[in-house]
Amino acid sequence: MTKILIIIGLFFSLGIFGVMQFPSAKYTDHYPGDPGVADPVENYKNYCASCHGELMEAFVDRKWKYGTDKKSLTHAINTGYPNDGMPGFDTTFTETEVNELVDYIYDGLKNLNRFDFASQTKQETSWAGNGMNIQLETVIGGLKSPWGLAFLPNNDILFTEKAGQLYRLSKQNKLHNISGVPEVNPDGQGGLMDVILHPEYRKNKVIYLSYSKPKKENDKTVSTTAILRAVLENDQLIRQKIIFEAYPYTSTRHHYGSRMVFGDDGYLYFSVGDRGNHNQYPQDLQYDPGKIHRINEDGSVPSDNPFVNTENARPTIFSFGHRNPQGLVKHPETGEIWSHEHGPRGGDEINLVQKGKNYGWPVISYGINYNGTTFTDKTSMPGMEEPLLYWVPSIGPSGMTFVNSNKYKKWNGNILSGSLRFKYLNMSKVEGHKVTDEAILFENIGRLRDVKMGNDGYIYISVENPGTIYRLKTKEIKKASP
Repeated sequence: MTKILIIIGLFFSLGIFGVMQFPSAKYTDHYPGDPGVADPVENYKNYCASCHGELMEAFVDRKWKYGTDKKSLTHAINTGYPNDGMPGFDTTFTETEVNELVDYIYDGLKNLNRFDFASQTKQETSWAGNGMNIQLETVIGGLKSPWGLAFLPNNDILFTEKAGQLYRLSKQNKLHNISGVPEVNPDGQGGLMDVILHPEYRKNKVIYLSYSKPKKENDKTVSTTAILRAVLENDQLIRQKIIFEAYPYTSTRHHYGSRMVFGDDGYLYFSVGDRGNHNQYPQDLQYDPGKIHRINEDGSVPSDNPFVNTENARPTIFSFGHRNPQGLVKHPETGEIWSHEHGPRGGDEINLVQKGKNYGWPVISYGINYNGTTFTDKTSMPGMEEPLLYWVPSIGPSGMTFVNSNKYKKWNGNILSGSLRFKYLNMSKVEGHKVTDEAILFENIGRLRDVKMGNDGYIYISVENPGTIYRLKTKEIKKASP
């Protein structure tokens, strides 16, 4: 399968696909050090920013769990917190580099109250090209972390908040809280994730929620990816049934996957991330993590699933060898299922999801560990699918849709994905089974969590920091008379 290498700064094309430019780290102070010792600013940018933010947003938006004094910072950098998805860097940095990085972060923390990132960052709220003028129109603001979007037949919007709330936003812009939402584990990357409608929602009022389901084991909280089926009636979830729980539960709090989509075949497809255990789960069919699964609408297993008759295999598995897919979408013309997934440091991917295929994680990858070390020198192997496209460096893709609307005719057939890391809307030009080009839309709009086509033909996006849902309003640019 043809692969396309994406290296930031080397894009070129015609029309809307112009040169890509990404924001760089805003802290540019020089910290003099010993000859041969890497600058801590560069070390932060190269090793920390992909998770903690170019402007240290994570230090502002999240409560510090393990302390902000220099001793705690030194411990975090050297040893890490594996259960939270953070590796140690004691084999990556010298002692001097650790100390200088600690000083750099500590100085930054002391001055964070001087920064208002929203006012310091210029948002791109309009875009013009291809005979279109597109404006970002705020549908609702003042949210925290809107994770998933769905659209009711009357154009009301259902959306999840990561902390565990489900809301309905009416056409009159009135916000309704939906009761009966399941308990979630909101720690780390967990919470209430995606929401989708049953294909026959008009008749049965059935919706589906994906979430991080907690339970206690030996006085310790463990969690897993779960799928809830329920009827939405009078802003309540009734006749609830958990139709899937990923095995096993783990103490880690990241890589839940959790995107869902119905195929033309009537089956429900959904992703389960590797839960941070890439050496065990993705390549082993005895476990659910690191897979894309397929079930019937009631949770039963399709008889033609690829591993139904494989001894000890989990019968719901549709494809395997995935890391953390947070984009899953059906092609509007072919009905094929496409996905994107987070790589480690580099190596985010777009894939065409096919029955029974192995997508290689972690045996083959274009990425490296977050601490800069390598875990594989292979990017291809017989029997393993290579991505249609991969991003280096990682953009942190989340949310995915094919454009399919007469309001954006020049974009039809292209993929839109959100970028968590660089905070923009990414467009991938699709020709058949190839991604042939890329373009940035709406720079610096926030950590973009979901992208969906609405029933009204408009594109909707949800962003974090601050939490907002936008509509992409279009206006045709009329050519001047000769």
